[in-house]
Amino acid sequence: MELKDIKAVIDLMKKNDLSVFEMEKDGFKLKLQKGAGEQTVFAPQPAAAPPVPMPASNGPAPAIAAPAAPETAPSTGLKDVISPMVGTFYRAGSPDAPPFADVGKEVNEETVVCIIEAMKVMNEIKAETKGVIAEVVAENGKPVQFGQVLFRVK
Repeated sequence: MELKDIKAVIDLMKKNDLSVFEMEKDGFKLKLQKGAGEQTVFAPQPAAAPPVPMPASNGPAPAIAAPAAPETAPSTGLKDVISPMVGTFYRAGSPDAPPFADVGKEVNEETVVCIIEAMKVMNEIKAETKGVIAEVVAENGKPVQFGQVLFRVK
């Protein structure tokens, strides 16, 4: 990832008032987090190395977290469709188009359920599970965080 890409992510975080951004691609992990004094820090970590405590510095120590796996909502039997990235959540491909997925719609692993815009790129998000949409959790046009629940499927 180039410095200009990281700066673009920081701008996106500021624009959408996000406090944390996490990304993993080809064994490269990146986490940006607003800390004390409104500083944004980044820390790459090799995929094979376990998290190592950072020595004390002027800013807050960055923490690297493992990506959240899809979870089952407690005691309801519902499966969560989670956001794989930080960005803006859209239920449809355009403002006048019908939503990709709505309550009661059957989905499978390959069904596109929404779009998340990140760094001016529209990313189609698939259900990655089979069932019927029971709840739309995220709000259309609003920022979502990495690991945030978007939909619940029964």
